[in-house]
Amino acid sequence: MARENINDLIAFLAVARERSFTKAAAQLGVSQSALSHTVRGLEERLGVRLLTRTTRSVAPTQAGERLLRTAGPRLAEIEAELDGLSEFREKPAGTIRITAGYHVTETILWPKLRTFLPDYPDIKVEIALEEGLTNIVEQRFDAGVRLGEQVAKDMIAMRISPDVRFAVIGAPSYFAGRSRPITPQNLLGHTCINLRLPTYGGLYAWEFERDGQELAVRVDGQLVFNGIFQVLNAAVDGFGLAHVPEDIALPHIASGRLQRVLEDWCPSWTGYHLYYPSRRQSSPAFNLVVEALRQQG
Repeated sequence: MARENINDLIAFLAVARERSFTKAAAQLGVSQSALSHTVRGLEERLGVRLLTRTTRSVAPTQAGERLLRTAGPRLAEIEAELDGLSEFREKPAGTIRITAGYHVTETILWPKLRTFLPDYPDIKVEIALEEGLTNIVEQRFDAGVRLGEQVAKDMIAMRISPDVRFAVIGAPSYFAGRSRPITPQNLLGHTCINLRLPTYGGLYAWEFERDGQELAVRVDGQLVFNGIFQVLNAAVDGFGLAHVPEDIALPHIASGRLQRVLEDWCPSWTGYHLYYPSRRQSSPAFNLVVEALRQQG
């Protein structure tokens, strides 16, 4: 392949992964028209259509899927090796991309990173806030953060937080004139605030456990968010019951702005883990970030 095709291949991979010229152009820092021209030029030189374009969507063709599947990981390996050369620098450097949810970013990642980063000005950290599960290899992230039960078995996983417990909470104004739920099934008679998980495109089913009995309840209500802090704020404002991590609810419970129910049905879940591919060639910058995030004790 001619040298100029390498940059064109990178452009194609960005569009194929994002399924959008607009998003890929923003990621690469080029105009949408220039990106479209680049990809079309690659298709003409290869003599194969790589993308199917409509007015609303972009998707790889069968040939495009093959190129994405085979060339994508190889380019990622080359980039990892180039990043690894930073070990020969006097100071560790490089960009570390992490996908994580809103809750763990606010309560775990940022508190640790804000004390770590000032000592390493040449290390850059990009955090993509996403509640759903992300294919970190395909999306070219260095690592992801999710609860322990959600980490794929073929990944290296490292705990970065204590166990996480959830709480069902509501404002005093919501409970006024309403009976409180005694069992998870009673939630079906209540207005609840839902969380949408983009991985499955559906609403999160509230999970409970007591005496070995596990239940998942699909609740209903007027509001749906894709961020847990928005769910919490709506509950504080009296719009219904919410199922949120206990640590962000406790200050509101202590102040009386929220009240808790079904406490004996809310178990603890394995804490948050940082995970990354086992075959990843780790750079000094990545290793430093990992150590900074590691749970102590």
